[in-house]
Amino acid sequence: MAKRVKKYEESLHEDLKDPKEAVAYLNAHLEDDDGEGDTEELFLMALRDVAKAHGFSDIATKTQLGRESLYKTLSKRGNPRLSTLASLLKVMGMRLSVQLEPRQPTDEHAIVVR
Repeated sequence: MAKRVKKYEESLHEDLKDPKEAVAYLNAHLEDDDGEGDTEELFLMALRDVAKAHGFSDIATKTQLGRESLYKTLSKRGNPRLSTLASLLKVMGMRLSVQLEPRQPTDEHAIVVR
């Protein structure tokens, strides 16, 4: 009996339909700064995966962007405006957010044990 194996992309897109999974996926790509300067490109590719999971045509219609424009915006060389990112995230049930950087202890505030 032959095993049926889901393709990785199909499984990913199925998972990314869940808003919690999509948020975690996007945040992981934002936090994955390996010092090579490709975080922006990786985030756009991740956002493209989430958009594919929700259906490019549907997203394009809801954001009033043409399908081709959406593909270009989310390409490796895409340079979306903040308003475009906010609109894309909104139609997929998400929003932009800013958080404080976790504090690292400094010498000034360090506790010294003797």
